[in-house]
Amino acid sequence: MTTVEERAITATARPRYEGANIRTWIGFKHFMYLAEDAVLEWFRQNGFAPGSLYHRHGLGLEIVDSSVLLPAVLDVDDSVAAEVRRQTPSRFAVRLRVRRAGGEEVALRGKLTVALVRERDAPGDRPPPAELAPLAVSAVDDLAERVEHPAGTDEEVSALLAPAFRHSFRASYVYCHYSDRVQHSAYVRTLEDVVDRFLHSRGLSVSRMLAERGWIPVVSKARVTLTADAHMDEIVHTAFQVRDVLKETTYDATMDCYVRRGPRLLRVAAARIQHGYAISRGEQAGTLARLDPGVLGALTGSRS
Repeated sequence: MTTVEERAITATARPRYEGANIRTWIGFKHFMYLAEDAVLEWFRQNGFAPGSLYHRHGLGLEIVDSSVLLPAVLDVDDSVAAEVRRQTPSRFAVRLRVRRAGGEEVALRGKLTVALVRERDAPGDRPPPAELAPLAVSAVDDLAERVEHPAGTDEEVSALLAPAFRHSFRASYVYCHYSDRVQHSAYVRTLEDVVDRFLHSRGLSVSRMLAERGWIPVVSKARVTLTADAHMDEIVHTAFQVRDVLKETTYDATMDCYVRRGPRLLRVAAARIQHGYAISRGEQAGTLARLDPGVLGALTGSRS
């Protein structure tokens, strides 16, 4: 008999039109959305639809960790075959494949971790299905080591995050689900947004790099992890830092997101991204751009 751990599913999808921001290439955020959608489809095909889990069992299905490698590009018209295999009760392996003239290519390899959060005021309260019982938690906070710092005032928050590029936003309902919690995809969006804000602040805006150099942004890997619950209308403080430059072609950066709870600053999400540029015109079109001293100085803050 096949156990639920051994079941794999294959689903077909297309990237959202919204993701075609530079010509017809799809941005990294939508790769991660497709991987999330594929895991949700695994639950549906195996009889555990998210809506049913909520209404019958009071459980909110939450992606709590998503780590992806992006070895190939996606185009707006690509038909994507998503393969999902459950590796442990909570962890899933995802591959996204696309057909090209030369054959099939893997566009994403990913590992996603899922939790079932007991939601406040949910209509259902039946015990979870036996196969999913190990995934049930009272809060995202149960899943990770708590990271918090003394910071009871705005000045203390600013001082704590001073080494990083900072951006704060209110967690409106569009970032949440189940009427309360900020969801994983919101932090994926936040990662994309804070990178753009950071680059613009350093004189490296996407529009400028396109116009002056014909460089387009590319992401080769990314990871977003929830570490605690953030709730609707809380102010999320985001800190972004470039950590390393690899072979003068890509830079490795981190994002940490915090909310203030009383006199302390609590980390609610952490992310990492490896980012570079591809040349879009001329004889070197399609290759990685070399980050010259001016660009490196802007990225690292060492520019004189």
